[in-house]
Amino acid sequence: MLQDADALPQLVGEYKPLDQWQTHLNQLFYGLRGDKLRSYYQTFASADFRLAHALAADYYERVTKREKAGSHPPSSSDRLTILELGPGNGNLAACFLSHLKALDRQSTIYPRVRYIMIDWEQPVLDGALAHADLAVHRDRVDTLCGSIDHIAGVADGTVDRIIGNELWNDLPTKLLAKQGSEVEEEYIRPNLSETLHAAIQDWSAFVRAFQAKDLDVLKTFPPFLDELVWEKEYRKVEWKDVPYRKTIVEFLQAIDQEVVVPVNVGAFATLKEAKRLLAPDAIGFSAFDAGTADMNVLNDPEKPCYGQFGGQYSFMVNFALVEAVAKHLGMNETMLEPQREFVGRSLNTNAITLMELLATHPSAGPKLQSWQQDRLVLKTIKALNETLESPYRRRLEFPLGTNMPPEERETLGAILRALKENGIPDTVAYLTEEELTHAQKDLEDLGYETEAIKMALGAPPSPIEYCHFACR
Repeated sequence: MLQDADALPQLVGEYKPLDQWQTHLNQLFYGLRGDKLRSYYQTFASADFRLAHALAADYYERVTKREKAGSHPPSSSDRLTILELGPGNGNLAACFLSHLKALDRQSTIYPRVRYIMIDWEQPVLDGALAHADLAVHRDRVDTLCGSIDHIAGVADGTVDRIIGNELWNDLPTKLLAKQGSEVEEEYIRPNLSETLHAAIQDWSAFVRAFQAKDLDVLKTFPPFLDELVWEKEYRKVEWKDVPYRKTIVEFLQAIDQEVVVPVNVGAFATLKEAKRLLAPDAIGFSAFDAGTADMNVLNDPEKPCYGQFGGQYSFMVNFALVEAVAKHLGMNETMLEPQREFVGRSLNTNAITLMELLATHPSAGPKLQSWQQDRLVLKTIKALNETLESPYRRRLEFPLGTNMPPEERETLGAILRALKENGIPDTVAYLTEEELTHAQKDLEDLGYETEAIKMALGAPPSPIEYCHFACR
């Protein structure tokens, strides 16, 4: 973590458990960079519609089935409350409601839906509510600003569906390991790089603002989130601060000594709140995130427990432990599957992501320079767009890198400007087997091999994968 001990980094805080600094850092990240989130990473719902449509189709089918089996027919006053935790830019809500309305030809379900977007940042909610495609659904959409693990204003047992997309990896997570007969956790402390330290005139004012999360003052200093250097050490766990001790200790019995594993305490808190909120016959809670339930992977000392994006920590979800906590809470029906299987099942076909398609190209990989990768991405999207049509209009956001030859910049800029608005909406998008077949000739002209694409469509899940975890 401390890359260069001779660089004499400057301390800006003391050692604390990793989840405490993670929470601190995420508040700074969203406060300072919240309006530029998509510059750092896209989610499977920030522009693409396929995950939202799969959720809407699944919801429509399951509510219809439940109501057919019920002893009394539902009335128009029977409210169906859906919560979305961490709604991002509002695209998931917009596409979910639009598709649900289209599926509900008899108008028996959509008119009863109350869709509540919940986030702890009011500006995020304001941005989500302003999504253009939500305008037609405004009479059934509400927002609630507050903690997603203690949702005030929603009564016990009144919610039918809870959705969280790429949320758990941002929530507080501890890293624990067995050390002899004890359990230890990772503590970290932040330093600032020597270079940036030299550029800050009033050092004590910066440290005070950093520790107090004073965004107004921090905005007057040079950007610092990418310049943080973290030291780490391990200390005995303070169990009074950690829920589900028995479940965690039992889980760790299957893990070797000194192997660090993520313990997603923020995810556990959302499960506990879901247990309170969900009605007895509710459709349930679905979380979509990257992680694993494979004990061989979790027991691997070399596994990547987290990544950092623009200074923000993003953790792998330990789905094996999440499932154990869900069962401890009384969520006896749990299910885990690869996310692309959930999407493919609703479409009744195989699906892969655009990134998985790009990975099959013979030239893909580290040997390509970044501008050459940009060229492959844009030419692939152009080829797919010849036959693919999205039901939504989305202008593809694709900033061209600064280091490409001028003639390439001109060519790629022209391709980008000419892309249709109802084509591939994002580099993080799902493609169906049929769409790939229709585009086969254009893809082959770019050097793609049909057999490699077929193998990708039928490939087993990766050890660490985007998954759908459901419970009720």
